Amino acid sequence: MARRPLPRILSNGSAQLARSRELARTAADSATDVLHPLITITRGLRRLAAAGRRRWTETPKERRGALLFLVASVVLVVALVPYGPLLAAITLMAAAAWQGRDRSPAASDGPDESQSQRLKSLYEALVPYFSAAEDPEPLYSHGGAWDKAFPTYAFDGGGRISQLVIRYPAYFTDGEAEARARIEHLLAAKSGRGREYHFTWDEEGNQLTVGVLLPLPVDIAAQRFVTTPGETVLGFTDPTRVQRTLPLIQGEKQRDVPPVVWRTGLRSTEPHLLALGQPGSGTSTLLRSIALQALQYGDVVIVDGGGTGEYACLTGRDGVLAVEAGLAGVTASLEWAATETERRLIAANQAHQAGDPPPDDTKRPLWILLDRPTAFTHLATADGRKDPQSLLQVPLRHGRPANVTVVVADQLDSLDALSEPVRQHTRARVVLGPATTEQLESVLGAPPHTTPIDELPPGRGYARLGNGPVHRLQVPATPNPYDDATPDALCEAVLDLLPPRTTPADGETIPEQDQSEGEPERVLAEGEPESAPVAPEASSESEPEATPALAKEPLQNPGPVLTKEK
Repeated sequence: MARRPLPRILSNGSAQLARSRELARTAADSATDVLHPLITITRGLRRLAAAGRRRWTETPKERRGALLFLVASVVLVVALVPYGPLLAAITLMAAAAWQGRDRSPAASDGPDESQSQRLKSLYEALVPYFSAAEDPEPLYSHGGAWDKAFPTYAFDGGGRISQLVIRYPAYFTDGEAEARARIEHLLAAKSGRGREYHFTWDEEGNQLTVGVLLPLPVDIAAQRFVTTPGETVLGFTDPTRVQRTLPLIQGEKQRDVPPVVWRTGLRSTEPHLLALGQPGSGTSTLLRSIALQALQYGDVVIVDGGGTGEYACLTGRDGVLAVEAGLAGVTASLEWAATETERRLIAANQAHQAGDPPPDDTKRPLWILLDRPTAFTHLATADGRKDPQSLLQVPLRHGRPANVTVVVADQLDSLDALSEPVRQHTRARVVLGPATTEQLESVLGAPPHTTPIDELPPGRGYARLGNGPVHRLQVPATPNPYDDATPDALCEAVLDLLPPRTTPADGETIPEQDQSEGEPERVLAEGEPESAPVAPEASSESEPEATPALAKEPLQNPGPVLTKEK
């Protein structure tokens, strides 16, 4: 059976619609050209009316009568003069046409004298790098024309270069990182220091595009981000580097900001993170931000090597198993974390062999956050104890199948003091604060596509997840809420995200005992038998023998324990 052809309106609909849009656009342009004088006069009449209204408003009330008499006299004189109304209408139209003219400044055809001098000096600085004695027609030569080398350029309000396209000869070694670094350093110095530049090399077209990056927002406070379990927002970056945005509140407005999302869990290729930076660069802020996000779905163990109480706000919260700042507590907590990792692995393996799903107690994520663990390395060496970093080998090697994530933050000059497992298994890297290109490349594994600057706000740096690109990073403001120097708005934002305090199992708190009142009377619970009185001849010398037996019990949970003060 032959198929009937489609109607012509359906088969050629797109072409007819395009032709119709073109005709409508042409008609609109023609009408605009024809009605341009009328549009100009109408705009001028509107401006004259606004000026008259403003003049009437600014005139004092006691002088408005005289002003009305003056206007009425002028109108009367114009009406009595021969051809007066015609001349008045012509004058009004001329004034309206003058007031309604386009006052936008005409675009200049080329750069002014100062801009030309800046481009010329930049051209002369590139001559030693882009010229060769064997070139018969050199593009770069001393005293040459810069307009052939710079086909596109733009300047900001301060007269500095904001965008520049540079042509370079084909024999330049643009495939070598050292040659690129020299050109980028020169361009950053000549175009203006204190700004971050982005360089795009087009090896096929022999062109280099230089652009100035806008500063990342620093007023984004800690808040609940729209993420799924297993996703952690490290900070925010440029919109050209990622293809995802998050809705959040910045100041008093809601906007979409591109984030740097770190994915953890069973399918993650970067299960652990290492953050380095100078003192005051914001590594503790990053750990607090990660802790607040991790407490939504998991448990957290925090090791504070700084000893300044940066994580005191998390002590005793639901999901926070321990906040340790002493060598003994840190060692006990990390030993428990290693044992817990092994227990999870054994339980999950037994479930897999039996064909059952993993137990629920192995699915809840466990986060181990360490701030400056190298400080305990020196203490352990001085006391002849085991290095706490050696206890991280099991969570680092086998943490991903056990849902255990390790985050280490330390100073940039302590990189060599970190253990080999820490440096080997932390594939997600963050560098905060000022750093040289060599330092960034040694930590991240690749140089950034921007020029580092010397002065950075807290929480600013670079991040790289595995073998991905290097991103600019701004950590959300997550300060210590107990710090008196912190603004109240940021303190309230952090306090709102904290989980509630952990309560005892019976729902009661232990009352404090007054030393003058002696031992309080114990209240028996319903159904509890009364204990037998202690014989007066019982000797107290047996107590030291029972104490070592209690001390040999293994530590099951390094969390805070309620004790009663005497």
